[in-house]
Amino acid sequence: MAILRMGYAHVRVTDLAEARQHYTQTLGLNEVAAVDNKVYFKGWDEWDHHSVVLEEGGVGLVKFGFKARYEEDLADIERKAQAFGVTTERISKGEELEVGEILRIHTPSGHLFDVYHEITSGQSDVGNVNPEAFPRDLRGIGAPALDHALITAEDVGQMERFLHDVFGYWTAEKVATTLDPADQHTIAIWMTANTQIHQLAVLEGPQSKLHHFAFRLEEGWEITRAADLFSMDDVPIDIGPTRHGITRGKTVYFFDPSGNRNEVFAGGYLSYPDRPMVTWTPDALGKGIFYHARELNERFTTVLT
Repeated sequence: MAILRMGYAHVRVTDLAEARQHYTQTLGLNEVAAVDNKVYFKGWDEWDHHSVVLEEGGVGLVKFGFKARYEEDLADIERKAQAFGVTTERISKGEELEVGEILRIHTPSGHLFDVYHEITSGQSDVGNVNPEAFPRDLRGIGAPALDHALITAEDVGQMERFLHDVFGYWTAEKVATTLDPADQHTIAIWMTANTQIHQLAVLEGPQSKLHHFAFRLEEGWEITRAADLFSMDDVPIDIGPTRHGITRGKTVYFFDPSGNRNEVFAGGYLSYPDRPMVTWTPDALGKGIFYHARELNERFTTVLT
């Protein structure tokens, strides 16, 4: 397994002061560094230096970081990426705060993915010896960690092949026009390389866009509590609380002060490479995305950053 997990989301925000308030006081992330026009955050159950980078100046995704298990994985992924036909470059250690050498990949979807192994690491907020269940001084919803993201691409099938061939991901679930693999057009994919039900999802749409990035919560009741806190803090809620048919996760979608869509996600089943892939057909897409309402709203599929 080369890719351990999505390591960080680096996004743009229009107002850093407003964003700081949202990500620290409502989501409960810890600010770990501020350099120039960037602020770095981590959740209480993360041990690497940061998992979210906010950069003032616009809105939308700058790049995602993915942590590789071994240093030598970078060369292997670089070889596979170049064989796939995408552009790669090497970023020297130290050019990204607290991160070692980076393999930067320009993906077929037009996004930038950083792959790295080395990043300053320590321990989570509950420590590594006889830890408590959670810190006693949590703020807001107390999000423990970054979980996954959804991006858009014009050719979802191409991104599925890229993530399979280069990252070693497998497809846990997909939306396709037919159940016949030889005659189907892929509309959306949910892919992973560990037991997490999805690390990255791709939806058919414009190149280089972000639909959302999500934070993990442990229990379903925390999703309802999060929605209550979003209401208290006047955070615009997009959808939820509800459940997905796809992944079976419980969810609330909401927007940060700049208009980037966030999600809190809990539950979902475990994924394994030998588990049969789940296929959804377009007529059941409403049930797949929002299991209770069984219909999509236009904003969910058209608002991107």
